[in-house]
Amino acid sequence: MAREQIELLRGWMRENAVDAVLVVTDDFHGSEYVGEHFQTRAWLTGFTGSAGTAAVTADAACLWTDGRYFLQAADQLADSGIALMKSGEPDVPTPAEWLLNTLQTGQTLAFDGRTVCAAFAEKLTEALSVRGVRVRADADPVGAVWADRPPLSKQPAWLLDAALAGKSREQKLAELRATLDAAEADCLVLTSLDDIMWLLNLRGGDVAHNPVLLSYLYIDCGQCWLFAAPEAFGELERAALGAAGVTLAPYEQIYEIMPALTDLTIWLDPNKVNYALTRLLPSSAKRLERPSPTTAAKAVKTEAEIAGFRRAHLADGAAVTAFIYWLKHSAVAEGATERSAAETVERLREEQKGYREPSFAPIVAVGEHGAIVHYSATAETDAPLRAEGFVLCDTGGHYADGTTDVTRTISMGELTTRQKEDYTDVLRGHLRLGAAVFRQGMRGDQLDILARQPLWERGLDYRHGTGHGVGHLLNVHEGPNRFRWQGESAAMEAGMITSDEPGLYREGEYGIRIENLLLCCPAKAEGYLAFEHLTLAPYDRAAILPERLTAEERAWLNAYHERVCEALSPMLSPEVAAWLRGETAAI
Repeated sequence: MAREQIELLRGWMRENAVDAVLVVTDDFHGSEYVGEHFQTRAWLTGFTGSAGTAAVTADAACLWTDGRYFLQAADQLADSGIALMKSGEPDVPTPAEWLLNTLQTGQTLAFDGRTVCAAFAEKLTEALSVRGVRVRADADPVGAVWADRPPLSKQPAWLLDAALAGKSREQKLAELRATLDAAEADCLVLTSLDDIMWLLNLRGGDVAHNPVLLSYLYIDCGQCWLFAAPEAFGELERAALGAAGVTLAPYEQIYEIMPALTDLTIWLDPNKVNYALTRLLPSSAKRLERPSPTTAAKAVKTEAEIAGFRRAHLADGAAVTAFIYWLKHSAVAEGATERSAAETVERLREEQKGYREPSFAPIVAVGEHGAIVHYSATAETDAPLRAEGFVLCDTGGHYADGTTDVTRTISMGELTTRQKEDYTDVLRGHLRLGAAVFRQGMRGDQLDILARQPLWERGLDYRHGTGHGVGHLLNVHEGPNRFRWQGESAAMEAGMITSDEPGLYREGEYGIRIENLLLCCPAKAEGYLAFEHLTLAPYDRAAILPERLTAEERAWLNAYHERVCEALSPMLSPEVAAWLRGETAAI
């Protein structure tokens, strides 16, 4: 199919005198995950991962993606004629470098400027112009040839109770205006969906698993405009927003507002706002280019949000523990497959109080599928669970008062010594990071080595970050906090919630990943920080080699397991609780 799509696009290119087309994964808001309308790169190439960029010329087609998706992309691009470009690998050019080396003077590059962030587009356009290459950012190349493209989503908006958020939308708007005033900014143009939802205590359903509403926001000292589909709001939502001084306007009207912002200092995030919007700004406008102030504010959770996370993880822990018990005792006999196992954990979550929906598409991966970092079972790949090796389960949920994301790798039968060594060393790194005590001001990239060290000592590693921030009943991936040694990340602050998920992947054999969500909190010593494990679920005792654990690691493991058993036992059936007591007994 991808070959047909590429040829359709090339036909449009010939008709419009375009020599190259760039297709990114983003929607109009720089989102990581996008709605069906925006899945142009997936439609064009057949690659369905959440990260990737495609470029097409008359005689070449390339797809860039990161290490999480190398195996998946290689499989999905097979026989497509599209070259896989493994981002970050030696001698692999970036999309910008490839375009600069490929396009010649007098040629034209086209892309949809609404889907490309301003920072990247402006840098690329400037570099190409020096070489005499013209850029068209006013086209929608894939949209022009995608005949049955899904329409823009217009799902209903709903309100998040201020008691769960910890602050009212009025408080947040007042604090934001104070920040703008201190920065001597006249206004803020906010385009990232999770930031807008957080600011207004609003949620939606326009992106699968991410409770966000397609929208833009403009705010100054006296006005606040929310640009979104009018039909998404009922009387209750309109009244609540109106009471906070928020005026509703049609989604597309933001493009009419931008040219009118004359002689103003406008705060915007060039890595989030799209190029089409910044091109409309008048020359008299001054751009204050910084990350949106809402991003940092959103990352530090309120006491109410933290309490909600704890409640959500208690409920989630009961569901996940019951699921692990089922995997070990019944799944194979019942003829379960990867997809039916995902349905089982979803059913167990639905039994928990306050459960709403999955926080991302579930990953249940048997054996060699576990080596595909973001594997998603399809009807064609759905493998039966086996009484051997590992099954990797990465799932999560949105609850009425919080969001979860947990990974456990479960042994389904006898393991080899190497499998146990691998599991134990992934667990050791996971425990080391979770037990860290560190100075205030330290960043996630400085802490990442704690999770990787046991693997690095063996010459092993994994091609993904160790952890990401998590939103409160919002996007399961949230910045600016993260654990990743490549590239600077934000300083850790008390109240931030970040995942701790080292892994190890042996292509064609198995994958191992272990993940908990960590709450950053003050340590006992003044000026220091530590972590609290929010996730409550047992590790796999049968996969651990106790002799590989240091005394300190053993103590961390036993203390965590004791806490898991105490918290979850009252919520489980007698048989599952009895099994859990054995599974969490001190090693």
